[in-house]
Amino acid sequence: MKKLVLFSLFLAAVVIILGAYTRLTDAGLGCPDWPGCYGNLTVPLSDEKVAAANTAFPERPVEAHKAWNEMIHRYFAGALGLCILAIAIIAVRQRHKGTPVKLPLLLLGLVTFQAALGMWTVTLNLLPVVVMGHLLGGFTVLSCLFLLYLRLRKHSSVSVQQPKSNTALPLREGAQYPSKNNKLTAMAFLGMAILVGQIALGGWTSANYAALACTDMPICEPGWQQRLDFQGAYSVPEAQNYEFGAHNYGERATMHIVHRFGAVITFIYLTVLAFMWLRSSKLSTAVKKGCVLMLGVLCVQAALGLSNVLFSLPLFIAVSHNAVAAMLLLTLIWLTWSVAPSTSSFSYSTGGHHG
Repeated sequence: MKKLVLFSLFLAAVVIILGAYTRLTDAGLGCPDWPGCYGNLTVPLSDEKVAAANTAFPERPVEAHKAWNEMIHRYFAGALGLCILAIAIIAVRQRHKGTPVKLPLLLLGLVTFQAALGMWTVTLNLLPVVVMGHLLGGFTVLSCLFLLYLRLRKHSSVSVQQPKSNTALPLREGAQYPSKNNKLTAMAFLGMAILVGQIALGGWTSANYAALACTDMPICEPGWQQRLDFQGAYSVPEAQNYEFGAHNYGERATMHIVHRFGAVITFIYLTVLAFMWLRSSKLSTAVKKGCVLMLGVLCVQAALGLSNVLFSLPLFIAVSHNAVAAMLLLTLIWLTWSVAPSTSSFSYSTGGHHG
């Protein structure tokens, strides 16, 4: 089961990347129906099928490249859903062995709701709230799969290594078990909340096509203070179709500016958090290496965000910005798992290798 969860984790990351690619190539409505494409299981290619599709959806004629982007995303998402269904079934059958059951069942519910959000993304013509929810749903599924993998690895390692508890790596002299360090744990969870909030702000900015609303540095074009409109920026205007956005320029600029300020807050907080952990005598070498990794990923993410503005949202950089956000989230989840009281005692009893 652990290998299946690991494969599903990889698949979830691919689905997030494909979702970003679909959104950034304006292919979210590449297939105007759901779950098929113009009434087919694949993109219509023959002249007869294309003509029939154009007749059925005259407002959305077939654009094969966009339709394929959308359908490939759906195929991978469908495969992920089947994998999570298999995980849930295996977990229920193996519950007598101590296999986690609640988290797999939660994942099954999440991926089902995520499929519904995918459907509503199409049927509600890219309604921003749904698009942002779909993005956050993908990150949530990825995070829960990672947590499940950590729990399964802990469970299997306990079974194997429990008789060898005397082989644990010693703590540094004067160090304490992190279960006694509630301050670090609280700061880790606050960092998680800040990062998730920033991802949500990025999702809202992207869903409303506001990524290039400001192209000047460090904040926005001159006069941005007079254009700020928070109420309008975080409401949904009435529109028949939300493709390419329905907010005015001031509202989009507000979204972009808030996302920039959120990025600065996130960068500062996670950097301070990482250095505090690096200076702590209470944490293992493995956790400190994770802090260094988080700092590296954080710097890459900041560079990608700046590059999106400076180079007018190049596709590769914009997709990478989503992928690295997922990597940053997983890194912080692992660090939080490592210092949290419920898991850290195990981490230390096994030399910090099982987070």
